[in-house]
Formats: sequence, structure tokens, C-alpha cells
Amino acid sequence: QVQLVESGGGLVQAGGSLRLSCAASGSFGSINAMGWYRQALGKQRELVATLTRGGTTNYEDSVKGRFTISGDNAKNTVYLQMNSLKPEDTAVYYCYALIRRRFGSSWDDYWGQGTQVTVSS
Repeated sequence: QVQLVESGGGLVQAGGSLRLSCAASGSFGSINAMGWYRQALGKQRELVATLTRGGTTNYEDSVKGRFTISGDNAKNTVYLQMNSLKPEDTAVYYCYALIRRRFGSSWDDYWGQGTQVTVSS
């Protein structure tokens, strides 16, 4: 069983900062990538940022320069530092991981339960 446990969401005023954390636990072989997606009310889930095991990052255009993704491979943890938050960043943020349960098995998607981020104007 693989679990992704998120923390760090909350309510913040526009211009403020929040830091999200996500730790993967359970029985698995290796993680290829971790990241964050978000879903605002009435909208589709969208990519925010991803980080590969090798350190390659990818960001959605609207968060570039404001959000920073980082990770700790030894702890199977990914972080999202969010600065200069805007009301349009309000959404449920979901942790994502691409995990292989054992050597030679397929790579599968795993999701956290989501954490609410609300930015007031």
C-alpha cells in the first residue's frame, strides 16, 4: 500500500506565502517523479509543478517565479514553496507521485487526498 500524505494548506492573504509538504510512505520500489496539481472549484485539475528524481523541474506558467518545488529523495518527500500568492491560486492542491512498486513492474500514478489553499484578497 502506497500513501501520499500532504500538509501545509490553509488560509492566507494575497501576497502571503505557504509551504506544502507531501511524504510518500508504504511498500514500494522507487519514485520516478513527484509533484503538485490543483483543482479550483468548477475547474479541471491542472499541473502546478513537478520534480523528477534526477532534479528536473517543470512549472505551470502562472506560477513561474512565485512557486518553487523541491524534494528530499531520502525522505520520499516533495515540497512546494508558494510565495506572492494570489486569489486565483485558491484551490485544492493534490500531491502526485509516479511510483514503481517493485523492480520491473509498471510505473503507476498515486495521489494524495488534497489540501485546501485559500488566498483572500
